Amino acid sequence: MSTSQRPLIDLYSDTITLPTAAMRTFMAEAPVGDEQKGEDPSVNELTAMAAELLGKEAAVFLPSGTMCNEIALAVHSRPGDEILADATAHIINYEVGGPAALSGINVRALEGDRGVFTAEQFRAAIRTPSRYAPATTGVVIEQTSNAGGGTVWPLERIEEITAIARERGMWAHMDGARLLNASVASGVDARTYASHFDSVFIDLSKGLGAPVGGLLAGTQEFIDSAWRLKQRWGGAMRQAGVIASAGVYALRHHVDRLADDHANARLLATELAKIEGLEVHPEHVETNIVLFDVSATGLTAAEFGARTIEEHGVRVSVFGPTTVRVVTHLDVTAEQIPTAVKAIAEVTASALAA
Repeated sequence: MSTSQRPLIDLYSDTITLPTAAMRTFMAEAPVGDEQKGEDPSVNELTAMAAELLGKEAAVFLPSGTMCNEIALAVHSRPGDEILADATAHIINYEVGGPAALSGINVRALEGDRGVFTAEQFRAAIRTPSRYAPATTGVVIEQTSNAGGGTVWPLERIEEITAIARERGMWAHMDGARLLNASVASGVDARTYASHFDSVFIDLSKGLGAPVGGLLAGTQEFIDSAWRLKQRWGGAMRQAGVIASAGVYALRHHVDRLADDHANARLLATELAKIEGLEVHPEHVETNIVLFDVSATGLTAAEFGARTIEEHGVRVSVFGPTTVRVVTHLDVTAEQIPTAVKAIAEVTASALAA
């Protein structure tokens, strides 16, 4: 398959969604101004929507979720601090060492279950104050856990951990890249989840289907500091309403439909579990991410993925030596699931027969 062609069915990630025709029209008609000066009405509308959605005083529109995380860590921390996060966390594995490079902080990894650690693990990891050790000053929770397979952090667990953090004078940040997936799946509104954190961000360019951007929210003082780093790190923009309006449209029209992605992921996992040679756990699928192991086929995940796209036009992502990830999203329909399953089954059968 030519690399210039879009896959027939693209399960690589929910980041590859294309803006819908209605979203494109809305973007083209968006009122704009100088975002850096606070004069872009579409950006202002979007940040007000985010602050209201998350129950925070203010929010800032940023080019990416990674920048949201990194700015939050930098505002909360001092060089030499240590923060705690699950070993699968995005800030550890997918932000190019940003916490150390940009903020000079250590991130200590906790070995949770599918991306979710316990209150006991958290309490035990907090260092006793010492002149020789870094101070443990913060905690980051990723909702949902991407590398955990789209796991939803239970509200009760969040309450336990953030209560401990407050007892110890620590801050708490939620990497809410897929927070709205968690909210739709659990029935717990985003504001309730966010109420336990000093800062939280949501991504617009994953399941919500916008082409770019993230929203970081917190107190007005926190956002004022975040804006200084946005400027320093080159993230301030001008007529950003063209892209911010996509976020406005997404928050109005694409939140409830996340349930469709979750249903498609459950269907996909259930059917994949029937394929001999794959290790799949449908009971672990809570949102729109499915992980499965292909080691019994004798193929690596990279080899398996190369064959699904080259032979069948179905793109998956490599998530480990033998772990494959598939993600449902706005551009994957229920009608496409049987075709994707058939492609994966044929690659599996061919490998087993070789």
